[in-house]
Amino acid sequence: MTTYNVGYIIGSLAKNSINRKLAKALIKVAPEKLKFHEIPIRDLPLYSYDYDADFPAVAKDFKAGIKGSDAVLIVTPEYNRSVPGGLKNAIDWASRPYGHNVFANKPTAVIGTSPGAIGTAVGQQALRPILGFLNAPQMNAVEAYIQFKPDLIGEDGEVSSPETEAFLRKYMESFHAFIAHVLTVLPRDA
Repeated sequence: MTTYNVGYIIGSLAKNSINRKLAKALIKVAPEKLKFHEIPIRDLPLYSYDYDADFPAVAKDFKAGIKGSDAVLIVTPEYNRSVPGGLKNAIDWASRPYGHNVFANKPTAVIGTSPGAIGTAVGQQALRPILGFLNAPQMNAVEAYIQFKPDLIGEDGEVSSPETEAFLRKYMESFHAFIAHVLTVLPRDA
């Protein structure tokens, strides 16, 4: 099996985000053939087309992080039944200027956690049409809406619930298979 370079984006700007903990857990249970690097969004300024002629270095680095990845994993909270503003802003940077969308043909997966009973279901559903418009193939099943409870995930990414750990492991195995499928049909830079 091929090894894939996966960039992951944390949709929360909070330093102690529970979604950052979830990302650590996902990396910990992922197949060995997935290698991870974070593509940070914290320092991106608000996007404006005024930057299109000369992107700031942080935006160039962000786009290069996506472009250099075989796939992208988005681990995000839900804010007000939608996408966090910082994440939407990052996606706008990634897709601009027109004709330079680095999400095109990039296998993606979306997952998130929140204290609420439905996890991040509505926020993820708000994100999917955006990624669809950007022509980013999405892993639509296994869907994952994780209800975060105290001590579910430790600072090191250790999951306290065997059932949740098994589910996250299956999710990441499915993501690996999805990446392989997409990149067989749509080779990089297709």
